[in-house]
Formats: sequence, C-alpha cells, structure tokens
Amino acid sequence: MKKIYVGNLPFSASEEKVHKAFSQFGEVHSVKLLTDPVTGRIRGFGFVEMESDAADAAIKALDGAPFEYRKLRVHEAFERVRTVERSTTGRTSGGNFHSHIGRREPVLTVGGQRSSRDKRYSQAALRRG
Repeated sequence: MKKIYVGNLPFSASEEKVHKAFSQFGEVHSVKLLTDPVTGRIRGFGFVEMESDAADAAIKALDGAPFEYRKLRVHEAFERVRTVERSTTGRTSGGNFHSHIGRREPVLTVGGQRSSRDKRYSQAALRRG
C-alpha cells in the first residue's frame, strides 16, 4: 500500500473526481482532499492510497497530466519524523516567555522536498487522518 500526494488540484475538484482519475490504474483504497477549516474550500492538494504497483502506474501516468484546467503534481508521499517546537502554553512563538518542548510528529514530504504551502498543511492533514 502506498500513499500518493496529489497537488495542484483545482478548487472544483472532488474526492469522487480524483477517485475516478486514479481508479483506472487499480483499486483506490482512499481519497482525502484537504479543506480549509474556515472556508470549507479545497486547499488544492490531497492524498490517495492504492496498492504499490497501481500507485506506481498512477504516479507515472498522472504526474503533469491535465485535470480539469490544471496540471497535476503526483508523487509518492513519504512519512518522516522531525522535532517540532511547541510551547507549554500551546503557542509556537513568544520569545523567552515560554518554555518549549520538543515533540516528534510525523510530516509528509513530497519527493524529498516540500513547498512552503505544503509544509503549512501537511501536519494538519496528518492530525485529521
């Protein structure tokens, strides 16, 4: 089983449309498109889970392929662990006024690199499952 990152999705994308695009390569186990908690709009990326061989075929065929009016970015999502600084008050800033605790949290990366937009949302995506 592999988790696939799907980026550059149009805001009109739906889990059903993404499922249909990936299902031509094999059984899709899950599709999760991330939404903004305030607006409810799709953030432009999500994750698909498929068996390894089907995932490899989908990545090869769909990376750069047109999806509605955009070209998809499709890569295997790699999970890694890094230390995240958290304050004891729940804030991530505040200078010398808060003691910080190093906490290890999983972070998804895309092809070994992460864009600044993807960095903001990958942790939230993992927390929601």
